Amino acid sequence: MSATPTTPPPALRPYLTARHDLLWQEADAFAAEHVAPRVARMEAAPGRVERKVAGLMAARGWFAVTVPAVFGGLGAGQVAKTVLVHRIARVSAAAAAILQATLIPVGALLHFATYEQKGRWLPGVADGSLLLSIAVTEPLAGGHIGGIETTAERVGDEWVITGSKIHIGNSHLAGAHLVVARTAGSGVSTSQALTAFMVEADRPGLSVPDHRAGLGLHGFSAGRLDLDHVRVPEDNVVGEVGQGLAVAQSSSILYGRPNLAAVSLGIHEAVVDTTTGRLKTRARYRGALSDLPVLRDRVGGMEARLRAGRILAYQAVHLLDQGLPCDADLINSKYLGHQWAMQSAQDAMELHGAHALDRDYILQRLWRDIQHTYPPAGTGEVQRIRLADAAFDEDPIQWSERLAAEAAWARPDPTAV
Repeated sequence: MSATPTTPPPALRPYLTARHDLLWQEADAFAAEHVAPRVARMEAAPGRVERKVAGLMAARGWFAVTVPAVFGGLGAGQVAKTVLVHRIARVSAAAAAILQATLIPVGALLHFATYEQKGRWLPGVADGSLLLSIAVTEPLAGGHIGGIETTAERVGDEWVITGSKIHIGNSHLAGAHLVVARTAGSGVSTSQALTAFMVEADRPGLSVPDHRAGLGLHGFSAGRLDLDHVRVPEDNVVGEVGQGLAVAQSSSILYGRPNLAAVSLGIHEAVVDTTTGRLKTRARYRGALSDLPVLRDRVGGMEARLRAGRILAYQAVHLLDQGLPCDADLINSKYLGHQWAMQSAQDAMELHGAHALDRDYILQRLWRDIQHTYPPAGTGEVQRIRLADAAFDEDPIQWSERLAAEAAWARPDPTAV
């Protein structure tokens, strides 16, 4: 699979501007020069958190790709964000995961933080001095937001937070965590029981256990946060008290889903490129494996899924950039993007035969990495339930529509990037 820069396919022309094209080329060049040479090291030492690539992306301002220029960001929008995550994931899904994980809490701040809070946190993201995480998932509740057990109790003009969070992207890189905690008792509805807080990583009582490597995404940390009576001031509350569910849900739909769709897309492209490259160069029966109709049939299915996934990923974020209601499109891009990439990865493993089982072959990494785009921001079952809500016209909230007016001032600048 080549890491050399490419041009966007014609099918994406309705969604890309000339500025997006430049960003596409910049991301490809960055991935070829700085990410590709580090992949082998990341795989060889899965227990090590990749900090150098994070620093290089931060220096380019990419963690603030959606942040308005007034706070030092690129102000480039959701399509630009997808370009970056997609193109980097094509070379390393772990590096792309580092980028996308901070972009989720950034989105939460853009929609729910006060102007003063944005001025406090976002410039650090923009200049690369501050990475963020969002901490919702818990050891017992998993991704069930209504089951959150981490508590926050008001004591004077402070809040005292106690609990644990797991599977937190960038847990070992973030200088601050957006933590969702319970601020009301069990008799209060979930929609009013939770609150979001910014918690600096150096707050007394906050600890992050040593990084433990997962199945894939080697170099990316998705660890645990333990909060033991961590005190934060009142002005660290993001949104209003009791608005934590809205912060978590909207961030997951508007940022988590499309981010993961972009990661899946990058992996999917790498899977297809790796497979076609192998079949074209593997001699068989006075020709190459790529000449066999039975194999071409399988590859044709892979290519069909890839092309469809590419359109879904970019169309959804294009709608979001335009301020149009598109929650179901964002959900669908994540759901089918993962499902299709997973199917192609399995087909690729089978088409490679025993060669796919070689420990150092790229396909093993791609197969392991794609597993990581299934659980976050809702499993396939969760996505299908939300899509069924849309089918029955029962979706109670359209976050893309509700927050469109608030985000209008942050729409992508056509001269940005």
